[in-house]
Amino acid sequence: MWPTPVSSLYCFIYKAFSTLLEHGEWMSQNRPKSHQVASRKAVAEKIDDVLAGIRVPDLPYPAGKLSPEAISDWQPMLFSCWTEQRNERVTHVLRSVNLDWSVRQINSAYVADRIMDVFLKTSGLHPQIAQRIARLRFYLAWRMNLNGKQAFSDTLLVWLDSLQEWRGWSDSGGRSSKALLDQLDALVVAVSAGFEAGTTDTVDAFCMQWQGESLRRNAQTGKLRQRLLETEQGAARQRRADQTSRALIGRALQGRKLPQPVLHFIFDHWQRLLKQAVWDVGVKGETCRHGSKLLEWLVWVGDPSLSDKDRDRLYHVGEQLGDRLADVWSRVFDHPLTPNALAGIGTVMMSRLRGEIPELVDALPDTGSFSWNSDWLSFEAPRNAEFQAFEERWFVEGEGAAEQRRYFCALLEDTAEILWTNGTGVKLGLQPWHVFCQAQAAGSIRPLPAQRPFGEVLGETVNLLAGACEKQRRQREQAAEAARARADVLRREREAEELKRQEQEAARQATLERQRHEAEHKRLADEQAEQERLYSEKTALAQKQVDNINLGGWILEESGLPETESVRLKLAVRTNASRKLIFVDRLGLNRREFLEDELVLGIVEERIRVLGGAAEFDDTLSRVVGRIRVGRN
Repeated sequence: MWPTPVSSLYCFIYKAFSTLLEHGEWMSQNRPKSHQVASRKAVAEKIDDVLAGIRVPDLPYPAGKLSPEAISDWQPMLFSCWTEQRNERVTHVLRSVNLDWSVRQINSAYVADRIMDVFLKTSGLHPQIAQRIARLRFYLAWRMNLNGKQAFSDTLLVWLDSLQEWRGWSDSGGRSSKALLDQLDALVVAVSAGFEAGTTDTVDAFCMQWQGESLRRNAQTGKLRQRLLETEQGAARQRRADQTSRALIGRALQGRKLPQPVLHFIFDHWQRLLKQAVWDVGVKGETCRHGSKLLEWLVWVGDPSLSDKDRDRLYHVGEQLGDRLADVWSRVFDHPLTPNALAGIGTVMMSRLRGEIPELVDALPDTGSFSWNSDWLSFEAPRNAEFQAFEERWFVEGEGAAEQRRYFCALLEDTAEILWTNGTGVKLGLQPWHVFCQAQAAGSIRPLPAQRPFGEVLGETVNLLAGACEKQRRQREQAAEAARARADVLRREREAEELKRQEQEAARQATLERQRHEAEHKRLADEQAEQERLYSEKTALAQKQVDNINLGGWILEESGLPETESVRLKLAVRTNASRKLIFVDRLGLNRREFLEDELVLGIVEERIRVLGGAAEFDDTLSRVVGRIRVGRN
C-alpha cells in the first residue's frame, strides 16, 4: 500500500491550485477546441452504450442478472493492483479470482484494457513511460464502473494528451529524465489517494499541477533551444575555421623539411591568420586564398629542394614576401604584424639569398601532435533539400526499454554535423551528417513513429467497440427476429399439423360415424327383418291359431284399461265366406265380431290370446270354485 498522509495530500492539492492561480492562462491555452469537444462528447456518449451492451467471448460474465448484494466489491483489488504497479490486464485479474462480477464491471475492465493496450502500441512514448501510464487501466476501470463516460473528464484527457511533449524522453539518468520519473511517482500517490477517498479530486489536482509546470517548462524550452543553437552554430563555424586552417597547413607542410624559424612563424602566427580568414570569408574568400598562397611561398622559400632550382624567383619572392605577409595580416587583424614575428623569416631569407642552406627539421612532427584532415579542403555542406526533412524530428536508437531517443535540432552547415538534443534545449551530442546517413541506411537509427494522442486512441478504440456493440445488437435483433420467425414457422407447422390431425380425426370420426350409421342401419335393417320375420311367424302362427279355432273355442281379449278386466269370449259363429268370426261371453251375451285378419292382428299384437283345452278346464275349475265359495256364504 502506498502511503498517502492527509497532510501531504492537502499540500499537494494546495500546490496544484496555487500553480493554476499563477498560470491562469492554462485554462484558455489547454482548453479543447470546439470540434474536439464535440468529438469527445460523441465518444463519451458511446462509452455508456458499450459498457451496457457489448459482450466479449471468454470473459467471466454472470449466468444471470445479479442482485446488488451479490456483486463483489472490486475497489480494494484494483487499488492493490495500482499500488503494486502491476502490468496485468484488469480482465486477467478478474479471471484469477472466483468472485461474482457484474456485466458493467467486466465491460469496464475490458474497455480500460482495450484503450490502454492500443495506447501502449501506438502512443509513440518511450515503452517505460507508456507502460506506467497504461497502469491507469485499474483506475479507469473503477471510475467507468461508477461514472461511465464521466471517468474521462476534460482535465484528465488534456493531461493525457499533453504527455506527447515527453515523446523524446529516454532513461538517460539525467536530471530531466529523473524529473519525469518523479512526476510519475507523484501520480501513483495521487491516484492512490483517489482510491482511498473514492473521488477524482486528487487526480484532477495532479493533472492541473502537471499542466502548470508544463507551461513554465515550455516557456523556458524555446529560449534554451535558441541559445543552444546559436552557441553550437558559432562553435561549428569555429571548428570549421580551425580544421580548415590545419588542413591548409598540413597539406603545405606534408613531407617537407623547413627551417625552424619558418615553422615557428607558420604555427604561431600564420595558422591564426588562416583560421580567422576562414571564419570571416570562408575558404574560397580572397583573404583566405592570399593567405594560403603566402603559406606556399613560405614553404617554397624555406625548402632548398624547391627554391634552389630558381634563384631569380627566390630573389623576387624574397623582396616581396615580408610586405605581402604584412598586407594580408592587416586585412585580417586590426593590429599590425609585429617586427619580431617577421624577424625569423628575414633571417632565413638573407641566408637563402646568400646561397646558404639553413638547418632543416621535419615540418610536421612524427608524434602526430598536429592533426589535420585534407577532407576539410573539399568540404561542401549538404543541400537544404537533403536534410530539411529531418530537422525538428525525433529519432530513436535501440529497442524496447534500452532505446534512446534524440531530437534532430538542426544541421550545423559549417561542419555538416547534426545537433542532437533532448527536445528541451539540452545538448546530447554531435554527429557527422554522413555517419547519420549510414546509420539510417543500416537501420540502427530510425525516425520515431508518428505519435498518437490519448484522445485519438480513446476515440478510435471506443468507436471500434461501439461498432462491435452495434453489430452485436443487430445480431441479437436478427437472432431474436430469426427466433420469432422460427417460432412462427413452428407455430404454423404445429397449427398445420393440428389442423391436419383434426381433419384426420374428423375424417376418422366421420368414418366411424358412417360405420356406426351403417352398422346401426344394418342393425335396424336386421331388426326390421327379424321383426318382419317374427311378425310373419307370429302372423302365420296366429293365422294357424285362428284357423284351428273351432266353434266353442275360447279367446281372451285384453281390455287395454287397467281398471277393466280381460274378457273371455267363445267362438259362436264362423262364416268362411265373409271370413268373419262371432264371439260371445260365457253367458252368450256381449256378442263380438272379428274379421279373420283383424283377429289375426289382435293375436299378433297380443291383445287377443287364443285359449285351448287347458283354458276351458281352467274356466270350468274357476266356475266350480266360485260356486263352492257362494255356497259357503
